[in-house]
Amino acid sequence: MKSPRFWVVLLLLLAAFTTLHLRASVDRVPPSEPLNLLPASIDQWSSQDVPISQDTLDILGDGRFLNRLYTNSAPTGGMVEPPVSLFIGYFPTQRTGQSIHSPQNCLPGAGWTFVSSGKIYLDNPELKNYAVGQYVIANGNVRQVVLYWYLAHGRSIANDYVAKAYMMADAIRYNRTDGALVRLVTPLDPNETLASAQARVVKFADRVVPMLPRFIPN
Repeated sequence: MKSPRFWVVLLLLLAAFTTLHLRASVDRVPPSEPLNLLPASIDQWSSQDVPISQDTLDILGDGRFLNRLYTNSAPTGGMVEPPVSLFIGYFPTQRTGQSIHSPQNCLPGAGWTFVSSGKIYLDNPELKNYAVGQYVIANGNVRQVVLYWYLAHGRSIANDYVAKAYMMADAIRYNRTDGALVRLVTPLDPNETLASAQARVVKFADRVVPMLPRFIPN
């Protein structure tokens, strides 16, 4: 049975959708830099771009995407710690039927199951109340720690329904439906504690988040 909160959000979405049809059909999209200009090296991490297949791009739709793997390598070669992958999908408009795909739908389709889920706040003192969703996912014996959040107009949101409600509200108030999904993933090695993997991906998030307004406008 759906919670009362679900039905309230659904009613708000329907009301906002009706209002949107009475407004202009063209969004106001502030200028932003291309995602590929995000620094390829961040502190001790260096990166390589990971191609996205055309089939995946067809599913994702008309947006801007970045898929990178950041590694922390020793000067003599080899990784100091497991890597962190970064995916960003930014949609300048969601009015024409394009929408952000939830990890809760995409990951199970790729064979992953959810071991645990929750919400945390980033440690960076400059990022007050910056909420992100956190999953531990598994595929056979392989486990990963995932951070994800929706980012729109300077606001981080860790819940799918709340993100859609804000998108509708901002469309009415500001004539903007642009927004992004940011996802960070790191492996949970067999001999590693969950706390260690969580600390690694949160540390990386703390460094990346202050850079994002250049590419995902506030």
